[in-house]
Amino acid sequence: MNDHQLLRYSRHILLDEIGIEGQQRLLDATVLVIGAGGLGSPAALYLAASGVGRIVLVDDDDVDLTNLQRQIMHTTARVGQPKVDSAKLALSQINPEIAVTALRERLAGDRLTELVAASTVVLDCSDNFKTRHAVNAACMAAGVPLVAGAVIRFDGQLSVFDPRSAASPCYACLFPPGAGFEDAACSTMGVFAPLVGVIGAMQAAEALKLLIGIGESLAGRLLMLDGRNMEWSSIGIARDPACPVCGTARPL
Repeated sequence: MNDHQLLRYSRHILLDEIGIEGQQRLLDATVLVIGAGGLGSPAALYLAASGVGRIVLVDDDDVDLTNLQRQIMHTTARVGQPKVDSAKLALSQINPEIAVTALRERLAGDRLTELVAASTVVLDCSDNFKTRHAVNAACMAAGVPLVAGAVIRFDGQLSVFDPRSAASPCYACLFPPGAGFEDAACSTMGVFAPLVGVIGAMQAAEALKLLIGIGESLAGRLLMLDGRNMEWSSIGIARDPACPVCGTARPL
């Protein structure tokens, strides 16, 4: 770490729990952020500002005028541009010293497996169950921690699924693939703008904790926020032995 970096990250380095060693872990890390929208915006911005050495952003959508109410990485001038290109510009303006890879694609199959396996931590900032389940399965198979967030209307939720812990459940333990959960699109349901900032920033915080190795993560807990009343609630999540993704009874 050079003198410029020591100055840039000095407020982290002053924290006993982080210090120079912890900051170096961030600089050495690769974080995969799936989704450059409402959740991906604050999450990626804080990861970049905090000095995560390599951020891989994946999204196949373009910036739309309706996004600007909550997707703070994007600007009016960049409406019509690919979200990942707009996001890369925003991140490079905050911290030009990190590497940002912008991938305009929808991840699936071997490509998803490849990118997850090359990551230190994965953030699921997507907006549909199909993608969430695919990302979860790839993370469990690769042994890579997953930080998952979701927001709709005035409700937010956040959890960590860490395959490095034998006791940690996975996303499929909480939302079984065949349970018939329906996607709720913000284009029809609406979303309270600051709520994606709260949950996205907390995704970044959980990712940074995992990368540095401090505190306790949300593994085994689902944190929920009622944005109307600003009330938090937390429930425990047990690992399901019959889970088709991580359970001991899953078919080989």
